[in-house]
Amino acid sequence: MIELQNVIKRFGTKTAVNDVSFEVRKGEIVGFLGPNGAGKTTTMRIITGFFPPTEGKVKVAGNDVVNEPVKAKEKIGYMPENVPLYKELQVEEYLKFIAEIKGVQKDMVATRVTKAMEESGTANVRKMIIGKLSKGYRQRVGLAQAILNDPEVLILDEPTVGLDPKQIKEIRNLIKNMKGERTIILSTHILPEVNMTCDRVIVINEGQIVAQDRVENLTKTFQKSGRIYVQVEAPKAQFEQEIEKINGVTSITEAEKLESGVYSYNIDTEEGADLRKEIVNRIVKKDWGLLELKKVDLTLEEVFLKLVTKEVI
Repeated sequence: MIELQNVIKRFGTKTAVNDVSFEVRKGEIVGFLGPNGAGKTTTMRIITGFFPPTEGKVKVAGNDVVNEPVKAKEKIGYMPENVPLYKELQVEEYLKFIAEIKGVQKDMVATRVTKAMEESGTANVRKMIIGKLSKGYRQRVGLAQAILNDPEVLILDEPTVGLDPKQIKEIRNLIKNMKGERTIILSTHILPEVNMTCDRVIVINEGQIVAQDRVENLTKTFQKSGRIYVQVEAPKAQFEQEIEKINGVTSITEAEKLESGVYSYNIDTEEGADLRKEIVNRIVKKDWGLLELKKVDLTLEEVFLKLVTKEVI
């Protein structure tokens, strides 16, 4: 449904997007991640036809966004990070106005507005002035305007920015309910949101794609070492020194503060080294108290940070 081939975008001498290629299949929800200035918003604006690519091709639902801009835009719903709402209008008034701007047939405006309000959870505030709504409801109105034309493709740029945890959950559920019906690409800085919402993740850094895969596969693909989490009741310095002596241990870092005399650690090991038995033997030999020990995977946040800081995992 969305296809980018070797896309480059230059602004003067600055290259904001550099040879980006990826596809988003029909019905997928894909998370688009990257640090500030990585090229996320520029890429999304290229997909929507707001910016033309300097080089490369972009297709939406089979339509080239440069050569067939009207056909491509008919298939797209776009929710920018800062939705341009008319705060003096009622929700329903605003959505009818936007529907007319988007070229929705006059005899379909009322139907589309009603459906968009139902999908976005704004039907109960249809007569309220937008400026008097909470931030969460304003985001819902922004989502409603994006789906007024019943698009096959939905582009969401930071849809939960500035919301509290309850509002984030509500918007997340609205997006998840669209799974399968629409192809969705969303950018976000909230990594747990990707785990809970997206089928795949694409990571961009310095204008280039550095990873794209299912969330669970990213940690496996990029994790080149093992990690063991342990809680132990032992003298802190002695325990750390004992663990550092074990062949295959690359680092030991305190994980969290616990009660007096009890410590928790992340113990990183060389690739392929399972040192759980050796660690247990040393704890038992020293007559220390072992409270918990388990193998753990890198979190998505750790993988993301390592990808965008060019560290080796």
